[in-house]
Amino acid sequence: MNWLAVLAALSGAMAVAAGAFGAHGAADMKAAEWLRTGGQYQLIHAVAALVALRMEAKGPAALFVAGGAVFALTLYAMAFGAPRWLGAVTPIGGTVLIVGWLWLAWQVRH
Repeated sequence: MNWLAVLAALSGAMAVAAGAFGAHGAADMKAAEWLRTGGQYQLIHAVAALVALRMEAKGPAALFVAGGAVFALTLYAMAFGAPRWLGAVTPIGGTVLIVGWLWLAWQVRH
């Protein structure tokens, strides 16, 4: 079993759930925005991870799943009332995503 593909698929499911909750059940506009942004980034990178796996680029795929999780989960946590200092962690996930894209670009050029 390819656990990275399973995690990417679960990440996609979580992103859709977060986006749906943001659109229909969020307590306030800021929470809805965090859920929407987190869901969008997580979903894009879940798909990117699956594509990278098809290209046999496991390293970038792992970074897409991990970075997407850190980026999105910090936003989701704040949407549900976690301390706002978690917003300082969110860019770490974004940086991991950028590194994943750069690594993928490096791999496909060869």
